[in-house]
Amino acid sequence: MDISEAPGATKTKSAGFFSLSGFHSHHSWDPFPETARKIQRDMSVLVKLESRDLREFKKITGVDVRYHGDTAYAAAVTLSYPQLRVLETRKATSGIAYPYISGLLAFREIPALIPVLEKLTQVPDVILADGHGTAHPRRFGLACHLGVLLDIPVVGCAKKRLWGSHGPIENTPGDISWLEDQGQRIGAVLRTRRRVAPVFVSPGHKIELCAALDLVKFCVQGFRIPEPLRLAGILSR
Repeated sequence: MDISEAPGATKTKSAGFFSLSGFHSHHSWDPFPETARKIQRDMSVLVKLESRDLREFKKITGVDVRYHGDTAYAAAVTLSYPQLRVLETRKATSGIAYPYISGLLAFREIPALIPVLEKLTQVPDVILADGHGTAHPRRFGLACHLGVLLDIPVVGCAKKRLWGSHGPIENTPGDISWLEDQGQRIGAVLRTRRRVAPVFVSPGHKIELCAALDLVKFCVQGFRIPEPLRLAGILSR
């Protein structure tokens, strides 16, 4: 299915919900790497990990960014929850603001995500981001950074481990292994399909780990990647 033509998808041009024209005022988005790491350490104290009843969520938005040459292609797909029906799809392109540096993905992706988030006309109750949250050396990955900026719940779901260690994980879909660092549980490794590499789930902001994990589990619909992220990934191509 072409999700840009999905039944019920909002395509009308109107003012978006998020007004993020002042996001540059928070800090520079092209700092030297050590300065960027200090920004993460300083902002990590703003992260709130809160208990959540998933029944309070009515809309979930997946966001993803793809790169080609000097251009970033960002996409956002909003689904109803728990029905997981497409409600709105948005795309935006921009220049690449920052090189890829491990642990500093937010400085590369958030400037690309801002234009597509500003186009949203429906308020998401939670965002699913293609990246890490607290499973990060400074406990402030992309999902945390985005959540603090937007002040809404954000969950990180990444395809590769960035930080922490974990034990073996069984091959049955739904099995998990906790991701830990220095005795602290910072995320979870989740098997979504048999004989397929797991995903790495961690809370970003305004949601705690177990709720984040339950949300991702529910959104897995037969594929490795949870549906909001999978559809955003398709749209960003």
